[in-house]
Amino acid sequence: MALTAQIRTRDGWAVAHAVVTLTDTAGGQVLRAEADEDGVVTDDTVLAPGPYVAIITAIGWSPTAATAIVTGSGRASLGTVTLTRQGDTSLPAPGPWTIDPAHSTVGAVAQHLGISSVRGRFTDFAGVVEIAPDHLEKSRVEAVIRAESIDTGNRMRDDHLRSGDFLDVEAYPEIVYRSTGLTPAGADRWTVHGELSMHGQTRSVDLDVAYLGTGPDAWGGTRAAFRATAQLRRDDFAMNYNQAVAAGIAAIGTTLKVELDIQAVQGDSLPA
Repeated sequence: MALTAQIRTRDGWAVAHAVVTLTDTAGGQVLRAEADEDGVVTDDTVLAPGPYVAIITAIGWSPTAATAIVTGSGRASLGTVTLTRQGDTSLPAPGPWTIDPAHSTVGAVAQHLGISSVRGRFTDFAGVVEIAPDHLEKSRVEAVIRAESIDTGNRMRDDHLRSGDFLDVEAYPEIVYRSTGLTPAGADRWTVHGELSMHGQTRSVDLDVAYLGTGPDAWGGTRAAFRATAQLRRDDFAMNYNQAVAAGIAAIGTTLKVELDIQAVQGDSLPA
């Protein structure tokens, strides 16, 4: 193929039917190609070697430009092109944003037997993101998770995780995170500093957060999306249960990787 490209959102999803328009140095259009359902552009138009300007557009997305260099073989690759939603800014609008549990995921990954991973998630949680109007560092995040809502897809394992060996949900029914500060880490990335209270212990935990943009929803509101990760040590929260399966190998890893995909609705409440 003479021209190839992959059109993606900032969080890696395909932008179907995006259009790539190629112009020469004089501004004349030499090629127009449309991405397929997977956001992949392929076109076999024969092009003369040299530089071209590629304009990538899609309905609802801000257009972007890229340079395409056609080699002596007549081929050019734009690689992965990232589009952002129209109206996106470097920050969500100031004010409260209410986390929507129906469109968010609070998950964790643990190593099992030193060779694979077990994934779980909490299904009952609520929270708010408050974007400060003047000083970003004054923004805050607060979330409450019901510990008993842990779900790994295995009832016996989930019951064990709810027991005193791990979460002890009867004694400690809630897991709470409250931010204490915010540090910029890039144009759309931040480190959220905060305190996590779980299993009777409170520890400082930083979240690596990426802001994925805003957009309208089907109920007349505006939504913002975030992705965040963190790493926890189980023994920091007095969850030391383990089982040796061989010399130097434990059944469960000592660390947990937290993975959050958050969608929040602008305002202090969710749509009915």
